[in-house]
Amino acid sequence: MDREIVEIIPKLPTTLLCTVGTSLFHPNLDSVKEAEQPALHAAYHGRDWESVAASLFELDPRERLCGAEINSVESLLQKGLVAGDVRLVFFRSDTDDGRDIGEVLCAYYALRGIETETVRIEHLQDADPQAFCRQGLRELAKAVCRTVREYSPAWCAINATGGYKAQIAVAVLLGQALGIPVYYKHERFDEIIAFPPMPVALDFDYWMEISGLLFDLARNNDVARFDDFEITDSEQLQSLINVESIDGEAYVELSPTGQIFHETFRMRFQDRLDQVLPPAVPGNQKQNPKWEDSGHIQNHPEIMDFMERLTKDIPQVRRCYTFWFNPRLQQRTRARYGAKGIETVLSDGKYTAKIGVETSAANDSQRRAMVARINLWIDDEWRT
Repeated sequence: MDREIVEIIPKLPTTLLCTVGTSLFHPNLDSVKEAEQPALHAAYHGRDWESVAASLFELDPRERLCGAEINSVESLLQKGLVAGDVRLVFFRSDTDDGRDIGEVLCAYYALRGIETETVRIEHLQDADPQAFCRQGLRELAKAVCRTVREYSPAWCAINATGGYKAQIAVAVLLGQALGIPVYYKHERFDEIIAFPPMPVALDFDYWMEISGLLFDLARNNDVARFDDFEITDSEQLQSLINVESIDGEAYVELSPTGQIFHETFRMRFQDRLDQVLPPAVPGNQKQNPKWEDSGHIQNHPEIMDFMERLTKDIPQVRRCYTFWFNPRLQQRTRARYGAKGIETVLSDGKYTAKIGVETSAANDSQRRAMVARINLWIDDEWRT
């Protein structure tokens, strides 16, 4: 029998996520002399970004003048580390330079026939260091993970060459956590380098256990009252949140690492639903939601609507019932594993209702998975 040798061609990333810095403008184009490159000099100082792109297009893309982004993308293309028709997604800062450099890069790659898009990262700027650390880096993590979800981790790579050092560090950590290739090219390196995979595994069960806290804090950029959550003094959690005192009261928010931890496992959880969730409840065993014996709670039909939708939308939910209500207490809406098992805290900012959720879960692992599943539903379905 004749045997044919088949060459196995590795899959190349078709979407490259690129952090963007300011080296193209400062110092590169700032230093261009009118006598040496009059067209480029005039276009740059005239803020004609399409003409700037056209002038750069005439240069060798490996020239340092072209900037970190163009240099590094060219290196990846030349070495065959990404597909020749790769899509480029540029994550730019929340600054005028970031906006303008994004325009130049898109115009430049349009001339090369390469599809591009830019994503503005809110609060990623150096005018307010606190907003940069507390919000900008978190927004970067959200945006990168959102793009990876859209185009699939199997087809993505990260080019972490441009941008602030902290921005590059977050991009590297994200890529390692998501298991996608991460590349970096220093201006003094001839070669582009790949970062090795993360040597330690993050704790998936722990993410499911605290998913209510993580979903709530990831959803909001404002700080939340520390006492609104069941926060334990664990080393794991300390690395995921920031705690600060405001007017003598403790408040909590996600750290950039916490945002990465949450976004990473949210994606993994959605990919593994069939593996971690218990079996569906048979249709003939589904039951209607039940009110507690309180007239106050029944004045809020949206609570019944919440329970009906939760029972209908999630196959593993058998029944919901209210067991506690306070008309003047504000809490944070989330699912948790409480004293009565799986429960949901539902609040509109004025009242708070606590809802018991009966499911097909048969052990603690499945119950933690169901808590995470309900939190995902709250985030994706109930909030929309």
